[in-house]
Amino acid sequence: MAKFQKNEEVKELETLLNQIKTPQTYTPGDVISGTVMHSDENMMLIDVGARSEGVVAGKELKLDGKKVIKKVGEKVLVYVVTPENKAGQVELSIRKTGDELKWHELQEAKENDDSIMVKVLEANTGGVIVEIGGGLRGFVPSSQLKNSRIYTNVEYENKEDATKKLQSKLAQMIDEELEVKVMEIDREKNRVILSEKWVYSEGDLEQRNETLDGLKVGDVLTGKVTGIAPFGLFVNAEGLEGLVHLSEISWDKVSNPGDFHKVGDDVEVQVIGLNDGGKRVAYSIKRLKSDPWKDIVQKYKVGELVEGVVSSIADYGAFVKVEDGLNGLIHISELSHNLVKDPRNILKIGEKIKVMIISISNEDRHLGLSLKRLQKPPKKSAKKEESSEESLSSEDSAPEMAGLDELISGDE
Repeated sequence: MAKFQKNEEVKELETLLNQIKTPQTYTPGDVISGTVMHSDENMMLIDVGARSEGVVAGKELKLDGKKVIKKVGEKVLVYVVTPENKAGQVELSIRKTGDELKWHELQEAKENDDSIMVKVLEANTGGVIVEIGGGLRGFVPSSQLKNSRIYTNVEYENKEDATKKLQSKLAQMIDEELEVKVMEIDREKNRVILSEKWVYSEGDLEQRNETLDGLKVGDVLTGKVTGIAPFGLFVNAEGLEGLVHLSEISWDKVSNPGDFHKVGDDVEVQVIGLNDGGKRVAYSIKRLKSDPWKDIVQKYKVGELVEGVVSSIADYGAFVKVEDGLNGLIHISELSHNLVKDPRNILKIGEKIKVMIISISNEDRHLGLSLKRLQKPPKKSAKKEESSEESLSSEDSAPEMAGLDELISGDE
């Protein structure tokens, strides 16, 4: 019995010894994470797993000139100044962590889904560059900004006009403060991608979570168009906002999304992409409609003459809508027998024209059209004809002139 009790005591002692952690030892310059044990205006005591607590005091509590405030129990990144001072404490610094602390805080914000405040410094065609602090900068893509800032109640004449207006709206945001969440961190590339859209109100979040519950790719939702961008439509479907890319709006060629839908329109969408727990959602409108190409194209053949309406004009030619779901391109070389430098000098958008089908590509869903093949080639000008006659006369008289030269040469 005594032997049994002794064995139990040994086991209990071994368990207690195993629970005792070996104190950590550090060297000056180490950047480590600790837990705040005490915090006031002048000092923080931090558990860093050493023989005694670490201490941060005075100016070492500041980062970028601002005091770092942490609550008891929170994690904080610190720099080891002295592994053990005269009082036996580890002297630590927050100030000397530099950008290490910011990267640490960003990672924590991402993991905890916390929002942070940033300031807009610059704007470009893709979004805005923001100051995070600690010398770090981040990027908020235009697609991750609130629609109310840049996309609602804006009419675009064309893609170029849309891009110009978007750049103007983004430039107006410089010096504004934004509340954002961290989407992506890549320290090796020094890249931080942020989102303003990920900061939801409680009401939006509740409905969004209900919609997300059990949602899968292929499901169909009903929503409203909340914004129009050069690259597509933003749709809020049952609390879940996503993007309908240009290529997913219609089976027709889409140059300007505003030609197909307006802000506030009711639309049905199919979920075609669902990432980051519903924070990145891709929708499609056209996939809920049958592809008209296969049925329509069977009605036409190469060499046939058809009527259509010029839907858009590019530097390389003009697009013609033959019927709903069927578009073709008149390449610049097929506009006229004469040299064409700008298709806009030949055709206007909305103009009705007759064209010839010169190619059909099922793979590219494309009709090749020609305008010039319905036109007579230009006649040669009178001057050119006279020039040809003169040239011919010169050639006919050449032998006579040669003989005259020989006679003159012979007399001499």
